[in-house]
Amino acid sequence: MKHVYLSWHEFEELVSQLIFKLNTPYDAILSITRGGIIPGGMIAEALKMKDVLTAAVLFPEDPSQRTTLSWPKFQQFPSDNLITGRKILVVDNLWYQGRTIMAVKGRIEIAGGFPELAVLHWKQSSSFFPDAAPDYYAEITEEFIHYPWQRIDDSDYRVKATPVLS
Repeated sequence: MKHVYLSWHEFEELVSQLIFKLNTPYDAILSITRGGIIPGGMIAEALKMKDVLTAAVLFPEDPSQRTTLSWPKFQQFPSDNLITGRKILVVDNLWYQGRTIMAVKGRIEIAGGFPELAVLHWKQSSSFFPDAAPDYYAEITEEFIHYPWQRIDDSDYRVKATPVLS
């Protein structure tokens, strides 16, 4: 698999391409953490939108517990009153298997909202949802995309906090 390392300039160009495809206006933007935060913020700024929401969706990390049918855990999600009856642009950087963005779409629809899905990259052939697609995307790819905010080696650099004893 080819690795592509996007520069900030290339990333900004992709976001611009996406913005010109959108069916504006929207009532709110919902950015999916973590990858959707930066493009979602840029889109919100370009469209002069102030109603920016976030969703954090987790699937089991332990491979022995993770299957294609694993149920998502919504770590963070806007309350229904922020979604009901509203046209929501859902933004993420990547549609790989599609599980996260489709879980968010379903939850918005259940709350009575009207989601439209936007991603920078769509890995069409790896999607678990062959009959579904993002409403808007900048590129279809099968390459491994490294976004400019990610570390080059993609290592896990999270450090567990240790309490300070006084």
